[in-house]
Amino acid sequence: MSPVARKTTVTVGDHRIALTNTDKVLYPATGTTKGQVIAYYERVAPWMIPHVKDRPVTRKRWANGVEGKVFFEKNLPDSAPEWVRHHTIAHKEHDTEYPIVDDVPTLVWMAQQAALELHVPQWRFGPRGAQQHPDRLVLDLDPGEGVGLPECVEVALAARELLHGMGLDPYPVTSGSKGIHLYAALDGRATTAQVSDVAHELAKALEQDLPDLVLSSMSRAERRGKVFVDWSQNNGNKTTIAPYSLRGRDRPTVAAPRTWDELGDRGLAQLTLDEVLDRLEAHGDLLHPVASASLAVGRGDHGHWDSDRTQRVNAAEQPGRDRLAAYRAKRDASRTPEPVPADAPTVRRDGTPTFVIQEHHATRDHYDFRLEHEGVLVSWALPKGEPTDPGKNHLAVQTEDHPLEYGSFEGTIPKAEYGGGTVTIWDDGTYELEKWRDGEEVIVTLHGRANGVRRLALLHTRGRGKGREGDEKNWLIHRTKEQPDRLADGGDGTGAGRASRSSAGPSAGPSSGDRDSKRRIEAAATSDTAPVDRRTMQATLATGTQRLDPADWAFEMKWDGIRALAAVRDGRVTLRSRNDNDLTAQYPELQELGERAGVDGVYDGEIVALDDRGRPSFQLLQDRMGLTKSREVEAARARTPVRLLLFDVLEADGHDLTRLGYTARRQALTTVVDPGGAVDVPPAVDGDLDRAVAESKARRLEGVVAKKRSSRYAEGRRSEAWLKIKHHAAQEVVVGGWKPGNGRRAGGIGSLLLGVPGPDGLEYVGKVGTGFRDRDLDEIASVLGALEQETTPFVDVPRPDARDAHWVAPERVGEVEFAEWTTDGRLRQPSWRGWRPDKDPEDVVRES
Repeated sequence: MSPVARKTTVTVGDHRIALTNTDKVLYPATGTTKGQVIAYYERVAPWMIPHVKDRPVTRKRWANGVEGKVFFEKNLPDSAPEWVRHHTIAHKEHDTEYPIVDDVPTLVWMAQQAALELHVPQWRFGPRGAQQHPDRLVLDLDPGEGVGLPECVEVALAARELLHGMGLDPYPVTSGSKGIHLYAALDGRATTAQVSDVAHELAKALEQDLPDLVLSSMSRAERRGKVFVDWSQNNGNKTTIAPYSLRGRDRPTVAAPRTWDELGDRGLAQLTLDEVLDRLEAHGDLLHPVASASLAVGRGDHGHWDSDRTQRVNAAEQPGRDRLAAYRAKRDASRTPEPVPADAPTVRRDGTPTFVIQEHHATRDHYDFRLEHEGVLVSWALPKGEPTDPGKNHLAVQTEDHPLEYGSFEGTIPKAEYGGGTVTIWDDGTYELEKWRDGEEVIVTLHGRANGVRRLALLHTRGRGKGREGDEKNWLIHRTKEQPDRLADGGDGTGAGRASRSSAGPSAGPSSGDRDSKRRIEAAATSDTAPVDRRTMQATLATGTQRLDPADWAFEMKWDGIRALAAVRDGRVTLRSRNDNDLTAQYPELQELGERAGVDGVYDGEIVALDDRGRPSFQLLQDRMGLTKSREVEAARARTPVRLLLFDVLEADGHDLTRLGYTARRQALTTVVDPGGAVDVPPAVDGDLDRAVAESKARRLEGVVAKKRSSRYAEGRRSEAWLKIKHHAAQEVVVGGWKPGNGRRAGGIGSLLLGVPGPDGLEYVGKVGTGFRDRDLDEIASVLGALEQETTPFVDVPRPDARDAHWVAPERVGEVEFAEWTTDGRLRQPSWRGWRPDKDPEDVVRES
């Protein structure tokens, strides 16, 4: 339906509606008329009505446009058509007759009334007009002065992890105003008071996790610079702007459902009515899972959702039901690397039961504790990990049962999927079952391959402390005072130890730390991985302000060199780069590690060249890269000696140490390697992150790497258990072409054309023409000359940059420093740092 004359009568469905003043401009900034508003609501009706159906609708009307007076209206006016459905709510002083929007004519009639904004509660009317329990939970992320959508996104991602841990799938909606709404479907078993309490606790938990960003109280005076998590809209008397409702602001923005991927986009903005209609035609309703679930509740088709703590009950708890139904319902096998079996589990009856504890790095880091039981892995999320002190219990939130195959799963779940983030195995093995009372108590003795033997008890919180009846998924995990007499690793079973080295040097007797380290090495599994098959663990670039507890994290200097794995066998050292290039012949002085390492093993470190002030210089190291002839190597060695700075160990004396925690591996490293000459084991910083960053800046180093003390070594993967904090922005890039120079560079290379791999191919990120030495340009010309091709390797190059360009095969990786990313995804003020022969193009990711 298009805008019509000042007054006309139209037929919508089975009803005739008189439309007036359809040419009146309601949004002067965009010229949007009342007729266009009516047309929008008619078109959006199929997607919007499921979200407002059977709910009382409060309207905000702008009869003279958004620059005029607004009328707040709850009661159905006497002039309303008789076919508009309504229900009455009795208040203390009066009764209010609320309209119900369950068809297109009613929505068009409201638009005719210039009701731009439609607000509804989280509950619906029952068949006879009774108020039902809420069928959805909503969090309104409202930015205060000085913050905006980027900060709301940060809070939304943190809230998503909390909600996932409670068994709920949140869906984001940009509110059309300033912030973001998060919706999660409920099963209608909880009262509004209970849901409101849960929402309040969620808001307080977010404030505790992000104290500098989140506010959970109603105080307006404190909102500057923070995101207020408005939990109160779950109160039965409160309403929220309806999904797909317009906003009465200067532009016709809409409360629009979004994807989680979109929230990570640069330039995220509120959407207008035309943009929303285009998206709906292309992608449908992104919030449909919430609407369909809540409509099912209205029909009495309840899901299995905990009425008090917002946790879905496993379908397995219902007799005769598939115990993995809830697990499969949350996952799309085509979009996640997790195992998603198509069939119901088969109960395993023979053999010793297994356990696994997986470290899950998502927006909110946690551990997942899983016990094999009756053919599935019964699972709990441990926000603070496994307790090591019998005097301190930790929370354990039961989640859906997982398939047995999940016990060996490690990998990265895409961010847009349920539980998005990196999963690694922290410990696994078998367990002895002492007691299993469903829903009440579980006592087991774990025999872990990484963290030894320990006895743990899981106790349901019902009736304990502040737990209330209905907290079906909240448990406590407890390390019992009675422990096995002797732990398998000869230590305390925590996988951690205090790194120490005998101060008296190699000739002194072993210290207690050395003895403990030796026991840990001997207890570790025998290594069956060849050194050539080993791969480095990669750090993730930290974003935002980091709050890392030194009790949980260690802080090391970030060295500006080339990463290498050094394998020692019978006194001979083999060096391999991250991309599996053999570096052994290039750095003959590093054979000294064969004498410095007390045992054969595989060691992780950085090859660096030091300047005259003793600082690693990546530019100096370029002098040693890529040399193959022994005469060239020896000449470069005389000019530019290198050192090997070790910071981890994967294997020692035939034992695989990758499943040990970081602290235990560091203890082993300092025990078996005697630093000196060209080999060193730099210590971690004694202090917190601020001290480490300050020390790194004072030493004019590249930055800091924070490493979680409990984390195992995740070979071949980028992990959030290691975070790199850089002082200057740096980016690895793939060279895809060059442009001729002018002046002194005439006839040669003037600048390099750079790209970063993306979903559609090599994405152009700009050109670099500074930071080169003359000999660099000569060497680069020689390298690129052998890679010339006729066509561009980029998916998108601006015409001015493509003019006179020489294209090359995208096979070589370099690194640049730069000021910032521009809004169109280009590097601002890049400066060349050098080649990265230790990296392949597929290793390059956009890091900042």
